Amino acid sequence: MTDAVSHKGTSEKDKTFPKSDKVNVEKCHTITGLVLTLPQTCIYRKIWMNQRNTRLLSLVPRMQTMAERGFVVIAFDESYNGESSGEPRHISSPDIFAEDFSAGVDYLGTRSYVDRNQIGAIGICGSGGFALSAAKVDHRIKAIATASMYDMSRVKRNGWEDSMTDEQRNEYFVQLGEQRWKDFENGSPQLTPTFPAEIPEGLDPITSEFFEYYVAPRGHHPNSIGGLTMTSDLSFMKFPLVIDLESISPRPILFIMGENAHLRYFTEDAYKTAA
Repeated sequence: MTDAVSHKGTSEKDKTFPKSDKVNVEKCHTITGLVLTLPQTCIYRKIWMNQRNTRLLSLVPRMQTMAERGFVVIAFDESYNGESSGEPRHISSPDIFAEDFSAGVDYLGTRSYVDRNQIGAIGICGSGGFALSAAKVDHRIKAIATASMYDMSRVKRNGWEDSMTDEQRNEYFVQLGEQRWKDFENGSPQLTPTFPAEIPEGLDPITSEFFEYYVAPRGHHPNSIGGLTMTSDLSFMKFPLVIDLESISPRPILFIMGENAHLRYFTEDAYKTAA
């Protein structure tokens, strides 16, 4: 499937997980602050809609289990990707993706069966940074949890484990500037490599673990091709995500990380920053 048309929407049966008979799944749409259409999937336990006693909600990707346990859940594709609108396709933006979380709160807080004072956000991997960034300024988000949080802006600007030198960074700025001219002349942006059809041999441990989810059947979806515009890196390099976390206090944050995870240092440093 080409993502050039996938944002027009697909049926609810396109999910990688089998639908639970304990929940209802509904398609819904909201408009972001950037006037982009953000299709969402709303999942909730069947009995709760009749009782109208929802107490807590979460903005999460692929979390049917949360709905089975009594939460009302909004799952969404980030703007410019998947079923969401926005041109050109495959842009990756820390500012816009944080706004997507707030757009989800807009929708949830206007449902008759929702307590708008008990809305939370869950972010996995890169979305952990987006959820934290949104919560810094959107106090409607009353609690935040991240799992394997990946600070995309830090790694783009500073390199892995902050190993990038100033010279290397400046050279990359020049490269991306040249790429912007090429994209303009070509009429479409150059993408980073997309996911392969199969997991190749001889990968380094980090890429191997990444592909084990996103390329394997349990995590792969045709709307998620892996490739993003090369010049998206400029947005991350000028927009720090995981700073000023003390402003979230006294709202609670839960950080979850693997003991031996390669990205552990992102969570450890964010935890020190949060109040």
